[in-house]
Amino acid sequence: MFVAGQILLGFVLLIVGGELLVRGASAMASAFRISPLVIGLTVVAFGTSAPELGVSLQAALSGNADVAIGNVVGSNIVNLLVVLGASALITPLIVSRQLIRLDVPLMIIAAVSMWLAAMDGVVDRIEGAMMFGALLLYIAYSIRASRRASVEAVEENSEDSKKVSGSKHLLIQAAFFIGGLVLLSFGAKWLVSGAIEIATSLGVSKLVIGLTVVAVGTSLPEVVTSVVASFRGQRDIAVGNVVGSNLFNVLCVLGLTSLVAPSGVSVQEQAIAFDLPIMVAVSVICFPFFWLGGVIKRHEGALFLIYFSLYTAFLIITATRPEWENSFAKTAIYIVAPLTIVALGFSFWDSRRSKLQASVDAVAESARDDQVE
Repeated sequence: MFVAGQILLGFVLLIVGGELLVRGASAMASAFRISPLVIGLTVVAFGTSAPELGVSLQAALSGNADVAIGNVVGSNIVNLLVVLGASALITPLIVSRQLIRLDVPLMIIAAVSMWLAAMDGVVDRIEGAMMFGALLLYIAYSIRASRRASVEAVEENSEDSKKVSGSKHLLIQAAFFIGGLVLLSFGAKWLVSGAIEIATSLGVSKLVIGLTVVAVGTSLPEVVTSVVASFRGQRDIAVGNVVGSNLFNVLCVLGLTSLVAPSGVSVQEQAIAFDLPIMVAVSVICFPFFWLGGVIKRHEGALFLIYFSLYTAFLIITATRPEWENSFAKTAIYIVAPLTIVALGFSFWDSRRSKLQASVDAVAESARDDQVE
């Protein structure tokens, strides 16, 4: 009974925390004349990824720095497939041109760079310093570019901007933001602890629990924040949170951990051969869905969740039934390949149809204007 109450309370804290975080972030973006997208890419993304940073730094200081690799890889995969998938099922997510042109390509470059840095079996201090330096440059550029943006682009949240007038209101919104982060942290911790207790009592192995419950649980702040942002119509924050979190995980979590660890972060052969390539593949395969029409549609969100289900199933089978590994891998490929091709084809067709319809509407509008004159 106590465990069920703990899980329920965890869910409540996550929902309330996500609401407060998104509300505070949206209002603060308008107050400081920084676009909601940049707030999502930086402040919100870094805030929701703070648990991953804490876990990795603690592991490094205790001599278990290799935990950081699994932490970063697992979180990035969950962010792209689960967070975006669940958010897109609620409402199609509009992907801004800035994300397509700059931030998503940078996310892919960061993933590839992490894989290359790990090829020799360790991410050393020099590589960690380069990662963290790249993060600082990215933050500085993002904020500067946003402040230079036109007034029209920043005024997307003009109603919130009117509400945030004066230091008192700004402090209230900042309190919402910080309070939301705190509630998200406690909510995720309690929910995961309760779920582990229930799974253990049902006889589920700790390995399977770690591959499923804990892996998703560490990304619950990102999941809830992006879902709440979707409900509130703050879709820039929803998508920016995911892309920014993935950049933060590689450049800050892994970068700082490599700097703190005496001999860098060691990388197991399995991670180099399987987990890191999967993270890179997921990052790359998401790009055409972002690019086609600039919208992540509901069927694409469902496809992302299918990807994650197959990935999780493969991890569980590898850990519990290694003799089934090759057969399941082949079956998964036969499922993923055609689904991806069909989804991309449908997205391309829908994008072309939308552009054609927009052209027809523009011609019709021009004809009506000529008739009025």
